[in-house]
Amino acid sequence: MDDILSALEMTSSSDFVKVSQALSELEHELLLFRADDNQYLTQKQAGVVTGRISINRSGLGFVDREDRESIKIDPTDQNTALDGDTVLVRCKPWETYGEVLRVISRAKDFMIGTFLPRGKRLKFIPDDEKLQDKLITVKYDQDFLPLEGMKVLCRIQKYGTAIVVYVERVIGYKDDPGVDILAILLDHDIDPQFPEAVMEEVKTIPQEIQESDKKDRIDLTNETIVTIDGDDSKDFDDAVSVTPVENGWVLKVSIADVSHYVTENSALDKEALERGCSTYVTDRVVPMLPHELSNGICSLNPYVERLTITCQMNVSHSGKIEEYSIYPSVIRSTERMTYANVNRILDGDEKLQEEYKHLGNLFFALRDCADAIRASRTAKGAIDFDGTESVVEVDENGHPIDVHARITGHAERIIEDCMIAANVSVANYMKWLDVPSI
Repeated sequence: MDDILSALEMTSSSDFVKVSQALSELEHELLLFRADDNQYLTQKQAGVVTGRISINRSGLGFVDREDRESIKIDPTDQNTALDGDTVLVRCKPWETYGEVLRVISRAKDFMIGTFLPRGKRLKFIPDDEKLQDKLITVKYDQDFLPLEGMKVLCRIQKYGTAIVVYVERVIGYKDDPGVDILAILLDHDIDPQFPEAVMEEVKTIPQEIQESDKKDRIDLTNETIVTIDGDDSKDFDDAVSVTPVENGWVLKVSIADVSHYVTENSALDKEALERGCSTYVTDRVVPMLPHELSNGICSLNPYVERLTITCQMNVSHSGKIEEYSIYPSVIRSTERMTYANVNRILDGDEKLQEEYKHLGNLFFALRDCADAIRASRTAKGAIDFDGTESVVEVDENGHPIDVHARITGHAERIIEDCMIAANVSVANYMKWLDVPSI
């Protein structure tokens, strides 16, 4: 204390009180530590680190540190920390075991489990094996009746040696089709259900384009434009068209203009930001936006007008994007195509070629343009991330029946190359605008 007062040139008794209070607050916040000789130490000097604790099935915890091996933490020294929590840990330099001083933030404030018979009564068993040896008290509403096999989501009300949880939501029964997948989604904080405020906003959004929506947009509804997606896709958010010209191609990539319907800071906008993306699992997709939008007015469904943002690129025969423009547009998708059918058309399937003859040589022109773009990228040192993706087939009950490699053909590469070209163009545009962007 004397050294601190001297360094700060403080001499009065009131100064002493102020410094003493400040140091006490820093100690309480675990930002400073007082040694046995009354010297104050920083976190680093005291061997204190902040990190994420990983707890194995036997209960032993580990916190990584940059300069040496991970700190081991016995179950008795974990101070209510659960797997994944961010913690403040103290470990002396010459030791490998430490103790949790404080939990800074919780990885989860909930747990999922199932009511199962144990002896003559039902017991809540967490799905997470690392929690199954914890003492857990389950509370629920007076009119709630736990039943055997019922899988529930519980909110954690109290942490410690005796954890208290409250049943917030019934997920289903453990042997019902799809309940296992739903539980996994919820455990990763991915909820297929949208908040009520979001769904109320959805009700105000029209499911058809109004004439006023088309103002200041370029009309592309008379052009041949198609979507190309997987067989089981339900939402179509990008469409492509190409026109061969003397020095190459005019390639257009049109993306659904979601921002026209989802306004900034609205409930929809905040929910989409929270979700970040659509999530695809074995037997379903959890969309970033409610189905009414992702499969409706914001989906580039065939034969209907949709609002889009179009990136138009002049691509040379060598695959170089010579010129580009980005503009709001209106399109009408000519056809909803699948990767499988486009691949078969390109491979010479005469029946499909006849069925889609009204599209002319669209797919062959797209292939030639995409091949040129890919060759140009490869020449510049682009990395090919192509890898084998597994597809899990399930039956009507959600049980896996087969696993096979997803086949990637020309159609998949066409869309990949067209989207990369559009993204590069947009990135260049934002670079020259000199605006913050990701």
